[in-house]
Amino acid sequence: MKTALASGLAALIICLMSSGVGHAQSAGPPTPTTRILAIGTVNPGADPAAARAILPTEVRETVKLYLDGKIDQWFSLQGRSGVAFILNVTDPVAAREMLEKLPLGQAHLMTFELIPLAPLNPLRQLPGMTTGSP
Repeated sequence: MKTALASGLAALIICLMSSGVGHAQSAGPPTPTTRILAIGTVNPGADPAAARAILPTEVRETVKLYLDGKIDQWFSLQGRSGVAFILNVTDPVAAREMLEKLPLGQAHLMTFELIPLAPLNPLRQLPGMTTGSP
């Protein structure tokens, strides 16, 4: 049942996106940023020994952000060094300030790419969906 629903949803999204619905140039209500995807990578030329020395403190500070509810999920990047966080933050400026306060950020050893995330806008095109408030 879940597989059929996921397959149907994926097909609908592909159909809607290929028809232009949900693209930036299409009309419709904007979707609010609800999370931020933060992809952190070690800066080119960074001293690996310096990064390793800071890592225990970096982990402790990251756990504090998780326990404070600022980080919802965290992942390792496959095939390269770095991390990906799903942040419970909606303002990219606030997210950047928060991440730059981490030890690797303070040492200028890690940089984050921030990607605002929003609800899947093409779902508004489903029959029976309204664009107003509930």
